Amino acid sequence: MRLLFLGDVVGRPGRAAVVDQLPDLRTRWKLDVVVVNGENAAGGFGITEAICDDLLNAGADVVTLGNHSFDQREALVFIERQPRLLRPINYPPGTPGRGATVVEAANGSRVLVVNAMGRLFMDPLDDPFAAVDKALAECPLREVVDAAIIDMHAEATSEKQAMARHVDGRASLVVGTHTHVPTADEQILAGGTAYQSDAGMCGDYDSMLGMQPEEPLRRFIEKTPGVRLESASGPGTLAGLAVETDDATGLAVRVSAVRIGPHLSQAHPAFWEI
Repeated sequence: MRLLFLGDVVGRPGRAAVVDQLPDLRTRWKLDVVVVNGENAAGGFGITEAICDDLLNAGADVVTLGNHSFDQREALVFIERQPRLLRPINYPPGTPGRGATVVEAANGSRVLVVNAMGRLFMDPLDDPFAAVDKALAECPLREVVDAAIIDMHAEATSEKQAMARHVDGRASLVVGTHTHVPTADEQILAGGTAYQSDAGMCGDYDSMLGMQPEEPLRRFIEKTPGVRLESASGPGTLAGLAVETDDATGLAVRVSAVRIGPHLSQAHPAFWEI
């Protein structure tokens, strides 16, 4: 099975990169499942229903979120009627929405997608390890689903690595989001789980984490509150991770970074473009 995960969509440049390029990539790479993190899609803060629909219509099967899940208050309502939009599974009981879903892939397979959020240097939510364990136990790989993807939205690389090691052999992919900078550690762990500490962002890399640099830079220097951060407005780059799994085991057999656009070195899954 061919899986594509795209990192945090930031503002208009990130949305444009996904909407403009994903339809062609689905066809050219014969993708079975696409997951997109959209938690910064609305000007860098949260997601609206219209933007969520745009990402799904462009070819995303599932849109995941993170610590900005409910920055747009309308998300508290429309997340209940959109089963393909996930907020972190370890939000407290009673939080609107869901943290896991099973979708049908283009090849007819069943794929579990889980969104979890770390606790180090983040809002203190419930235990993500216990929540992920429960989701995997309810939909075990090779028994109920053919692939399992976990978006680990966290600040600390150590916590992301811990999640990957914890579920190694029980998930097809654990990929980190939130820090907006693509890491160079894409790999397949000993148990067969693909991993990358951060998929990066889909957005304008001539920026500070996708935002116009002037205000965050001023805050670092002057240490005083200022105006609201605004997303950058230059051309967007698509960043994420491509994974191919074994149909018999659901575990990863090939992995490649994806970076398409200006400012960063380009990367693509050469094994799908032979």
